[in-house]
Amino acid sequence: KSAVLMDADSGRVLYGKEEEQFLANASTTKIMTCILALENGQEQTVATASAKAAAAPKVHLGVREGEQFLLGDLLYSLMLESHNDAAVMIVEEFASLMNEKAAAIGCTDTHFVTPNGLDASDAGGDHHTTAADLARIMRYCVWISPKAAQFLAVTQTRSYTFWDLEKKNMFNCYNHNALPDQMDGAVSGKTGFTAKAGYCYTGALERDGKRL
Repeated sequence: KSAVLMDADSGRVLYGKEEEQFLANASTTKIMTCILALENGQEQTVATASAKAAAAPKVHLGVREGEQFLLGDLLYSLMLESHNDAAVMIVEEFASLMNEKAAAIGCTDTHFVTPNGLDASDAGGDHHTTAADLARIMRYCVWISPKAAQFLAVTQTRSYTFWDLEKKNMFNCYNHNALPDQMDGAVSGKTGFTAKAGYCYTGALERDGKRL
C-alpha cells in the first residue's frame, strides 16, 4: 500500500509510494519502544509485569502478573520475537514519550496509542504512522540516537536466552527479521503484522558508502 526509500545521511526521500498516507503499522512501532527504553532506562532496571502486560495478546512472552525481568533482557523479547507483553512492560514508564520523540525527530503524521502496535484509538485518533515517518524513526534509531550502537546490538542478535529474576522460567528468542541473512549490507529491521495493518517492514541498509 505504501513505501519509501530514504537517504539516511540527508533524510531525503529517494522514492515514495503513498508515503504520506496514514496507515496502521503493527509491530514496526516497537523500534520506537526499543529506542526509548535504551535512551531512558538502564539495562539492569527491573521491570515488573502488570496485569495489563500479563493480559497482552499473542504474540507474547507469556509473563505472569508480578513476574520480574531485567529491562535489557526484555528488549530481545521485544525486537526478536515481537512479544506484545514485553512491549507493555518496557514502555509503561515511557508511554508519554513516544509521540514526543516522534515529533522531535520530524514525524508530523504519526500518532502512537500502544507500545506494541496493536490496533487502538484514543482522543488523538487511531494508532498510525506513514512510510515516510517510519523511515525517519528507523534512521534515528540506527544512525542518530546516542544509543544507536545498543539498538543495533539488540536487533542484529540472531537468538537470545534469558530467565526471569527468580530463575523459575527460561525464555528463548529468535530473530524474525530475515533480511540481514538475505541482503548484503542489511544492518537492522523490524517486521509487523495485524489484520488491519497487513504485513509491514522497516529496515536499514549500509553498502558502498550509502545508507538507506
